[in-house]
Amino acid sequence: MQLKPLARSLAVALSIVVIAGCSSTGGTQDGDSYGSQDGSSMGASTSGVGTSGQYGSTSGSGAAGQQADSRIPEVRTIYFDYDRDTIKSEYESVVMAHARYLRANPNARVVLHGHTDERGTREYNMALGERRAGAVQRFLNIQGVSTSQMSVVSYGEERPAVSGQNESAYSQNRRVVFNY
Repeated sequence: MQLKPLARSLAVALSIVVIAGCSSTGGTQDGDSYGSQDGSSMGASTSGVGTSGQYGSTSGSGAAGQQADSRIPEVRTIYFDYDRDTIKSEYESVVMAHARYLRANPNARVVLHGHTDERGTREYNMALGERRAGAVQRFLNIQGVSTSQMSVVSYGEERPAVSGQNESAYSQNRRVVFNY
């Protein structure tokens, strides 16, 4: 099967990028984003990953932010915009809740499953799913979660949550799922 060598190569490349991104000195980005195919910025309302792998400041408020650190957060799926791998600001509190849980439970492990909708080639969607899961992994790492607690798997378009060829179905398939 040709997919396994490609997936392994992508995993190695992603690991190198994550390690290089972790070597920065910290700080925040002012609305810089990453993941746009046309190079355009997402805007100030969405906190994205900067080119150095850093995130804008986040707030731990919200329903997911009130979760006790000893329990796995209830919300385990976050959604993405079309052809993007930036974490939407509305899901930052969800990812922060998972970060708090993982920091409080160093023996816990999570697999981040990256998914896409059916548009695009299989290869492109596998890479996009991996970029989405990688963006969540980098966010968690910046929040103090150990890389040994996390792993990334991309399913691309292969495991849709909803069948259909409309925007409603597509939007529910563009996701990262936290699997403990």
